[in-house]
Amino acid sequence: MTAPSTAPAPPSRGGRWIQQWDPEDETFWNETGEKVARRNLLFSVLSEHIGFSIWTMWSVLVLFMGPEYGLTPADKFLLTSMVTLVGAVVRVPYTFAVALFGGRNWTIVSASLLLVPTIAAFAVMKPGTSFSTFLLVGLLAGIGGGNFASSMTNINAFFPLRKKGWALGLNAGGGNIGVPVIQLIALAVIGASGGPRVLLGIYIPFIVVAAVLAALYMDNLATVKNDTGAAIDSAKDGHTWIMSFLYIGTFGSFIGFSFAFGQVLQVQFGRTPLQAAYVTFIGPLLGSLIRPLGGWLADKYGGAKITLYNYVAMGAATAVLIFASMQKSLPLFVTAFVVLFVLSGLGNGSTFKMIPGIFHAKALAKGLQGDEAAAHGRRLSGASMGLIGAVGALGGVGINLAFRQSFLSNGSGTGAFVTFLVYYALCFAVTWAVYLRRTAAKTETTAAAETKPQLSYAEV
Repeated sequence: MTAPSTAPAPPSRGGRWIQQWDPEDETFWNETGEKVARRNLLFSVLSEHIGFSIWTMWSVLVLFMGPEYGLTPADKFLLTSMVTLVGAVVRVPYTFAVALFGGRNWTIVSASLLLVPTIAAFAVMKPGTSFSTFLLVGLLAGIGGGNFASSMTNINAFFPLRKKGWALGLNAGGGNIGVPVIQLIALAVIGASGGPRVLLGIYIPFIVVAAVLAALYMDNLATVKNDTGAAIDSAKDGHTWIMSFLYIGTFGSFIGFSFAFGQVLQVQFGRTPLQAAYVTFIGPLLGSLIRPLGGWLADKYGGAKITLYNYVAMGAATAVLIFASMQKSLPLFVTAFVVLFVLSGLGNGSTFKMIPGIFHAKALAKGLQGDEAAAHGRRLSGASMGLIGAVGALGGVGINLAFRQSFLSNGSGTGAFVTFLVYYALCFAVTWAVYLRRTAAKTETTAAAETKPQLSYAEV
């Protein structure tokens, strides 16, 4: 849009609330908005990062749980499945908490809440504890998964549409990297012959620091308000559910594999906890680091195109995994699994970039223009992100349950990988059919609406 000659006045910071925020105004963005947005992004990433670590801490705690704990591999897969489930479900209320309490205020609360599952796990992590107790405490860790939804909703409001792919990718990637970080710390603890309580004790002060820094340096946007109508509208929109389906394939794979990788190495290939820990962090680390690149590529070439090609590559990597699993080739298996992690991270960035683009394109198709179209797109995309993020995380539940059943039935993960391959093929077909087919650009236009802007998803 054309910038006005005079930028809006700098936002009021009284009580850490910003009353006016217009990132689409280029003058405002260049003179005031970008600096504020980047600062909030930095500390949002920190809180979300620790939230991911606490959410996925059971992926490494189960590595400490030897025969003396009395848990079977099926018990461990069920435990991590339930942790993932809670993390997916709480993403919905966490999305709306930003508007209800303010992005800064909720970041303080959500970061502080991470003390509950960490201290609880510290108290019960010892042989002789019942499986039901471990399950209950594991469910508490699921609240760490909610930090992603509130952080993404908050940061989505701070950045203009042209910067969302990069900003959301960096925000999510910085959060996702909490998975390999806790796995690396676990590797160091195991290598030093330390116990699981050492790992948990390390994170307690980190949680406190994240909450304090959010209080000191983040802001609330008064312009972000809960819109029940937007939530209902986004839930009724077919694209919300299509993108949820695609996000299961990318983020569901990332979080599911993050929980399961170490266990698969132990159960199928007989690795010790230390041997498993040496490699489990590599995939989540690379997948997290590449997520911003997925968002950047989507900004440059179109999210639908990057997502489509990414699913082709994910299918190929999964086919190699099936072969490696059947041949019992550990080096090939680990290499292909790491590649699949990387591709899931790339796809996370490209699929999430598609969301604001889709709703902005729909606003243009309705005849809205300029600020009105941008506001309409932000309204629906912000509401849909929490739902899409929650449904996508459910993919992690499915992956762990698929591994559990595959090992119970066949003693290996091969059957689960076949299931994943079929799902990626379906994601490829849906992406092409809905967002890249030549006729897709015409699906929401009619002869009576020829004067309205043409809706094209090719650049989404």
